[in-house]
Amino acid sequence: MAQKGIELILARQLASYLAMPIFIVDAAGTLVYYNEPAERILGRRFDETGEMLAAEWATVFVPTDDAGQPIPPERVPLMIAHAERRPAHVHFWIRGLDHVARRIEATALPLVGSGGRYVGALAAFWETPAP
Repeated sequence: MAQKGIELILARQLASYLAMPIFIVDAAGTLVYYNEPAERILGRRFDETGEMLAAEWATVFVPTDDAGQPIPPERVPLMIAHAERRPAHVHFWIRGLDHVARRIEATALPLVGSGGRYVGALAAFWETPAP
């Protein structure tokens, strides 16, 4: 994590103290951290999954809409924040690594450092009741 830059180090530090589930990716889109509250929703401890490339994390949690249709990676809020460098908010279903389906809402934000340098993105998410 030391080579990731101070902004990601600070984002990870902040996330580790929050009760809100947080998922953080670096400028390449690689998952670099998710906190303990996120572990409960994602179905596995971060220490067990470690870093994942964007192509993997965008699909491994099996995002679907309310009708059960797969959501393409480019419509997942964190991928929007990462690829388009803009905030995004969506509700959808995921199947965690524990094979449990959960409906969540996610808000993702790009992380922009000093001088406008893009350093990554983070998503805060939470479980919501089914419609």
